[in-house]
Amino acid sequence: MLKIFCAVGSGSVPIEATLTLLGIPYEMIEAVTWEDEAARKLVEMVNPLRQVPAVVLSSGEVLTESAAILIHLADLHPQARLAPALGDPRRAQYLRWMVYVSAAIYALVWIIDEPARIVASKDQAPDVLDRLENRRAECWRMMDEQITPGRYILGDELSVLDLYVAVISRFAPGRTRFYKSAPRMAEIVRRVDADLRLKTFWSKRFPFNDGWER
Repeated sequence: MLKIFCAVGSGSVPIEATLTLLGIPYEMIEAVTWEDEAARKLVEMVNPLRQVPAVVLSSGEVLTESAAILIHLADLHPQARLAPALGDPRRAQYLRWMVYVSAAIYALVWIIDEPARIVASKDQAPDVLDRLENRRAECWRMMDEQITPGRYILGDELSVLDLYVAVISRFAPGRTRFYKSAPRMAEIVRRVDADLRLKTFWSKRFPFNDGWER
């Protein structure tokens, strides 16, 4: 059985959602690393960065980095059609945007969660946060302008890219600004939010509480 080091409302959620759609059982090891030193030490056993998500495969091999895990899972289960296969004309753009979301947008969370990691004084933190949120919104805008979506980002089939965007778009600066920056993807993430196959999952792992869109 897979083991996943994870946390509610974190970057592990799209991976958990993918496993849910695939019907694959997995063991959850909850680790809220941004709040608890004990959780960071727990995750450090499999990921020296002390960050979730981290997945331990049944073979014992460890995978980190959310985009890499999602790509691997989708490729491992091609029958689920959660990613374009090799040779599919959509494959190049799929890989492009998976890495783009990870590197250009999600990676900035490391600073947003704790500006002290890069700022010289607390007084600088508000300005840094404002600039980072502007940068994330701008990255979403650029992506939205370059995709050719159907019902979903890559066409008419749900992919792990849609799950990835639906979760990461809920992080700062939040969905309200995301909707304005990326109007075409706005409809897509709402469709992912409403997927009945994930209704119970969302309520447990990233619930739509009052004011969640900010």
